[in-house]
Amino acid sequence: QVQLEESGGGLVQPGGSLGLSCVASGSIFSIHVMGWYRQAPGKLREQVAIINHEGATTYAQSVKGRFTISRDNAKNMVSLRMDSLKLEDTAVYYCYVGGVRETERTGNQQCWGQGTQVTVSS
Repeated sequence: QVQLEESGGGLVQPGGSLGLSCVASGSIFSIHVMGWYRQAPGKLREQVAIINHEGATTYAQSVKGRFTISRDNAKNMVSLRMDSLKLEDTAVYYCYVGGVRETERTGNQQCWGQGTQVTVSS
């Protein structure tokens, strides 16, 4: 019953910036990990950045130093700030949540967003 709503995709020039956000809704007690994945044409889906409940982050080498992930636990929201965008960043970006508990004792659900297009072009 968990649903994800993504926003913020669009068209930007190389070197530009863009921000993505995702809000989880439904029966949620807590979320262990939230993050962003992306899939470019002809390629497999790859992990871009993840952040756990305590705020520890992991970034793909290709975006390290350029992207910043953050979360607001009170709002069940995760955001991704993308700076110094490159042509290679063009992809559909998907929000992800894992380790979702519907109650204090049980639950280990995962959920994917529908995806939002990010296009970097001159």
